[in-house]
Amino acid sequence: MPFADHPVRRVAAAEGIRASGDWPHTIPAVRQVLTDGLDLGPGVTFLVGENGAGKSTLVEAIAVAFGMSPEGGSTGARLSTRATESSLSGDLVLTRGAGAPKAGFFLRAETMHGFYTYLEQNPGGRDPAFHEMSHGESFLSLIENRFTRRGFYCLDEPESALSFSSSLAVVGVLKQLADTKSQVLCATHSPVIAALPGATILEVGEWGIRRTEWEDLQLVQNWRAYLQHPEQYLRHVL
Repeated sequence: MPFADHPVRRVAAAEGIRASGDWPHTIPAVRQVLTDGLDLGPGVTFLVGENGAGKSTLVEAIAVAFGMSPEGGSTGARLSTRATESSLSGDLVLTRGAGAPKAGFFLRAETMHGFYTYLEQNPGGRDPAFHEMSHGESFLSLIENRFTRRGFYCLDEPESALSFSSSLAVVGVLKQLADTKSQVLCATHSPVIAALPGATILEVGEWGIRRTEWEDLQLVQNWRAYLQHPEQYLRHVL
C-alpha cells in the first residue's frame, strides 16, 4: 500500500521489542502482531472472537498508540481516572498513511459514563446531556454526534449498550464513515454489526488472527444454531 492515505496502514512491534513470556504478549493474537505485524486496510475492520482472545486488548493498544486516551474520547481528550490498560501500546509502532488525518475517537462501553462526566466538566461543544439519557440512547447519540470528521475510529464492543435496532443504526454510521474515507477498527461480539457489507473481518483466537468471511465466523454459526434450537444449549445450563 505505497500510496495509502488512511490513518493506520500497519501495526508492528516497536524497535527492540520482541514477544516475551509475559501477558499480554502471551495472547496468540498479540504475539502474532508483535512477530509478523498487522496490515490494516481502509474502511472498516472488525476483530471478532471469544472473551480473552485479545481483540479488546489490541484495539485499546492501537488507539492509545494513535494518541487517544485509554479511557475513551478523541485525540484531544485527556480523561484519566484509574489506569487499568495494558502496557502494549508502548510496544507498538504505527505506520501512518501519507497525509492521513490525525483526528480519532476511541469508544469503549465500560468507561463511557466517566467520559460523559469529563465532557460536562470540560465543555467545548454542543453535546447533549448524555447523563440524562438511557445507557443505549446516550451511546448511540455519542456515535451520531462525534463520529463526523474524517479520521481513525476505534470501538470496543459497542453492542454492549445497544438494542437490535440501535445496532443496525451503528452499522449505518460505520458505513457512512467508510464512505467518507474514515478508517474504523472495531472489536465486537455482534453478528449484526459484523455483517456490514464490504468490511474486513479478522477472527482472533488460539490460532492468532485470521481473515474470514461473516458467514464462516464461529460467532455467526453459534447464534444461528442457538436461535434454531435454543433448548439444545439451555439444557446444559438449566
